[in-house]
Amino acid sequence: MIRIEYPRFPFRMKEEEGKEFIFDEHRRLWLRLTSEEWVRQNLLQYLLQVLKYPASLTAVEKEIRLGELKKRFDILVYDKQHQPWLMVECKGMEIALNDAVLQQVLRYNIAVPVPYLVITNGTSCFAYIRKNNQLQLLEALPEFGI
Repeated sequence: MIRIEYPRFPFRMKEEEGKEFIFDEHRRLWLRLTSEEWVRQNLLQYLLQVLKYPASLTAVEKEIRLGELKKRFDILVYDKQHQPWLMVECKGMEIALNDAVLQQVLRYNIAVPVPYLVITNGTSCFAYIRKNNQLQLLEALPEFGI
């Protein structure tokens, strides 16, 4: 498991009709603050601020097609050649990271092939590299540009 220390970030929050919202600086829009959204926003800031992944090469919650199904990945980072490089699946803190979560990101990987896959629930984080059609567990998230 990879330990992540999230950076302090001045998230903008608001409440409307008894519901909490968080401003997504990357997409420039207000989103309902759910447990999963908290994880997504904090991990995104970790990738951008701590690991220095370029914001210009990072996509958040874009639609992909899996056969007839429309799904959304959480975070996708492109390499310097603008090819998909790392995909992240975020879950709420109350969701255990099990084989079903890994299988979900692997299904997304069929539509958007990437060498690096990450699953996190904010507390736990696992990263994998795909090599020779096999998954290898990593001890840390990859540095950008390798």
